[in-house]
Amino acid sequence: MLALVTVAAGVLGLLIGSFLGVVIDRVPAGASILAPPSACDACGHRIRWYDNVPVVSWLVLRGRCRDCGAPIGARHPLTELGTGLAFAAVALGLAPDGLLPAPARLPDAAQWLVLLAFLLFAACGIALAIIDAELRRLPTPIIVTGVVGVAVLLAGTAAIRGDLGSVLTSLGASLAMGAIFLVIALIRPDGMGLGDVRLAVLIGLVTGWVGWSTAVLAFLSAFLLGALAGLGVLLARRGDRRTAIPFGPWMLAGAWLGIGLGPLAWAWYGGILGLA
Repeated sequence: MLALVTVAAGVLGLLIGSFLGVVIDRVPAGASILAPPSACDACGHRIRWYDNVPVVSWLVLRGRCRDCGAPIGARHPLTELGTGLAFAAVALGLAPDGLLPAPARLPDAAQWLVLLAFLLFAACGIALAIIDAELRRLPTPIIVTGVVGVAVLLAGTAAIRGDLGSVLTSLGASLAMGAIFLVIALIRPDGMGLGDVRLAVLIGLVTGWVGWSTAVLAFLSAFLLGALAGLGVLLARRGDRRTAIPFGPWMLAGAWLGIGLGPLAWAWYGGILGLA
């Protein structure tokens, strides 16, 4: 059952990844993601359905438009493939009988809603990470979509299970993380923007659902990974201490690190202190 769910989630991820390519291109420009249909940027010809099969079409066409031969960037198939792998990994960990230990995994039907919530977070996160890396922006519509969608799904899960505590922890972590990032943004507006603050609210909502240990680890990991990225820029001589780097991707990476390792790390740390 778990293998089937993982494969199905991977295929769904490939399809969602194709849609994310449209989101990444159009949302920062303020364009509609529904119309007009996808077309070649060079010649304007509408992309045929059989040329829009995730990953496969790009390989068959050798990365070029069928009509004019203009190159199609590798970002598109990489986004599709990356989303497919991400969805499969999330399903492998969070589907019923998944690999992540409690409390990240819930042993009942409500887990399907949790899985959908985390898949939505993964999709929004991939789009946000790519846009921030390319444009140094974190579009509000994508974040709001993630916050509303995740909140509704997790609230539905809590209603099914009669679990108010998880909702309160999720909201508490969301407010706390958003408040901390807001203070940092007000103190250092040159180093952190309001987009990072809004993203922190979404990350707190998701990681808080798993537990405070996950939220704390996600918060700390974001700054650790961001610092390592800055150090890498210095060592590679691609900038100096004043060089701005997008922080959104590292916030999201820290979130998934917390989701995957938070409960285990907290148990290990508690064991050292004699608390577990």
